[in-house]
Amino acid sequence: MSPRPVEVAWFGALCDDDYEFLGVPEAHRVSSWTHCSDIVQAADRNGFDNVLLPSGYDLGIDSTAFAAAIATHTDNIHLLLAVRIGEMWLPQLARQLASIDQFANGRLTINIISSDIPGETLASGPRYQRTREWIRGLRSLLSGEALEMRGDFVDLSVAPPRAATLSGQCPPLYFGGFSGDAKDVAASEADVFLTWPDTVASVSSTVEEMQNRAATYDRELICGLRTHIVVRETEGDARAAADRLISRLNDEAGAAIRGKSLDSASVGVQRQAALRESATDDGYAEDHLWTGIGRARSGAGAAIVGDPDQVLAKLRAYEEAGIGAFILSGYPHREECDLFAEHVLPRMNHSALKPRWATSH
Repeated sequence: MSPRPVEVAWFGALCDDDYEFLGVPEAHRVSSWTHCSDIVQAADRNGFDNVLLPSGYDLGIDSTAFAAAIATHTDNIHLLLAVRIGEMWLPQLARQLASIDQFANGRLTINIISSDIPGETLASGPRYQRTREWIRGLRSLLSGEALEMRGDFVDLSVAPPRAATLSGQCPPLYFGGFSGDAKDVAASEADVFLTWPDTVASVSSTVEEMQNRAATYDRELICGLRTHIVVRETEGDARAAADRLISRLNDEAGAAIRGKSLDSASVGVQRQAALRESATDDGYAEDHLWTGIGRARSGAGAAIVGDPDQVLAKLRAYEEAGIGAFILSGYPHREECDLFAEHVLPRMNHSALKPRWATSH
């Protein structure tokens, strides 16, 4: 086992992102209460620490409403609720989040999303300034403190809502982004910085950069990796499963899927495209890092592919590079959740979030 416990999370596929064959939608895998609650409850039973509940306006059911509902249908797993900055009035969002944390018995975590909101486009600088102000506002209100702010985007004098989190503190805030503006917000405001799949060397470089940035604010930052997984009993079976996943995908359909995302032109998405272009003819950027998923996905576009020993070794290599949290997924999400839990999860040194956050704050 790795020397220090890491967080291992799964993915709730709320954003219409679940397929047997990538890019070929099936009615029973479309985002819905029935399908997504089945994935989350399986991740809970399988012992994952957390589960990402993604947000997309054009894609799938609402993540906040889903989190409120699934909180009462899960027992141990934390809920990493994606919140798109700017979509709601800040004090009301704080009230909703505190209420969901109560429903979940203190198991709420928050993923801050800073992409454009529907019908609005902001330049990078103003958009991340809005995110910075909202994060500070949420921290105050969710910590039971009055908010007094005269910012560019938040101009409020408001008491905290009576509804409060179980701990009385703001839940952990996860945040990702690769522009200079995004990295500065993460370093100064977030608890966990999330990066997308890349070579081990590149991830190591990102971790070092973000830890140095956080140090300039006299802060510590946990770095997390969002990646897909294809694990089978043999390497040959895993590679065959990866090839099968994209066997019915054409470039036009893939481009259409990528274009639906509100962050399809971001710096991070461009880096995923560059990683894909650097790969070998069969899609591997380095050993066991397969970029085929990026053909039909604008965000995290690569997967760790291999047998259980190879997948575990790759994850440990990322841990040695400084990764302290993993958000994993696989296609189809329900089936791959069970496969990872059977073959790899019991061999990882991971634990529930409460003890880790209790010692890091």
